[in-house]
Amino acid sequence: MKVYTTFPQADLRDVPEAVHRIEADGYDGIVALENRHDPFMSLAVAAVNSQRLELATGVAIAFPRSPMIAANIGWDLQQASAGRFELGLGSQVRGHNERRFSVSWSAPAPRMQEYVQSVRAIWHTWQTGEELNYEGNFYRFNLMTPNFTPEPLTVPQPAISMAAVGPAMLRAAGRVCDGVRLHAFCTREYLEGAVLPQLVAGLSHAGKAREAFQISGGGFVCTGPDDESVMAMMDWVRYRIGFYGSTKAYWPVLEQHDLLDLGEELNYLSKNDGWGEMASRISDDVVRQFAAVGRHDEIVTAIEERFGGLTDAIGASASPELPADLPQGVIEDIQGIPTLYEAP
Repeated sequence: MKVYTTFPQADLRDVPEAVHRIEADGYDGIVALENRHDPFMSLAVAAVNSQRLELATGVAIAFPRSPMIAANIGWDLQQASAGRFELGLGSQVRGHNERRFSVSWSAPAPRMQEYVQSVRAIWHTWQTGEELNYEGNFYRFNLMTPNFTPEPLTVPQPAISMAAVGPAMLRAAGRVCDGVRLHAFCTREYLEGAVLPQLVAGLSHAGKAREAFQISGGGFVCTGPDDESVMAMMDWVRYRIGFYGSTKAYWPVLEQHDLLDLGEELNYLSKNDGWGEMASRISDDVVRQFAAVGRHDEIVTAIEERFGGLTDAIGASASPELPADLPQGVIEDIQGIPTLYEAP
């Protein structure tokens, strides 16, 4: 099992020291989020200040960027990192697209599928010199002149993964991507009962083997050197569960556990300035459904019970403000957990 962590994104000057430490600790890779900061700039700094770490956006919001823009950034990051970059894409929800980014909204799953296909078509043209001719319902690309064509890559093209929660997006990820980035608002039961069947359907449609497809995420990790630090992480996750659970798009996860009443209560609080009250509605039992919980000396077993056999890569931290602190030996033990994914 691969182990990823977050890293500082607020100040690019902090990135080199952080990635040197993360690489020395033995993590497999780092993930850049698109929340307060751009996800690509910090990865560019990390690419030229690391030798082994895998670098991924987790995730970059797709629709505000033309696939041509995403293709260009991904191409340059792949070359700069000597083949260690993964383009992780996500649609975000309608409200953020229309009101935060001021871009049009349309059916997200088929549009995301075309987005990925477009990026691959552009990359194919850049690598081979063949004519660019992608025609879809949402995107159309048929112009590429030498002045705008980058040099061919000297490494394989980047992997592409997609954030997915609902059935249509999960099937789309299986059809066109190299992997899926599951939301942390996820339980083992939802993974088994709702996520995997849809991914398998998408993979089967594309004639792809599960072993060639990487499943990342699907839950939180609450750990630390002692019980007090574990409880502090549980409280942080408690708030995140409340925050995500207030949004209807995530309610299928709650429905899996007959917790829809909780979602409705959280939604009410979100509309009535009750953000500070949400965490109090999330019990320890609910936290443990969404997270692997335990001290450093317990967490390997907890991760295997929570994610084992389903997830190929986990995030040891969910925020740049809360970096992972796993000892090197614990990281190695997690990496020893068997997975289905077989890296190329």
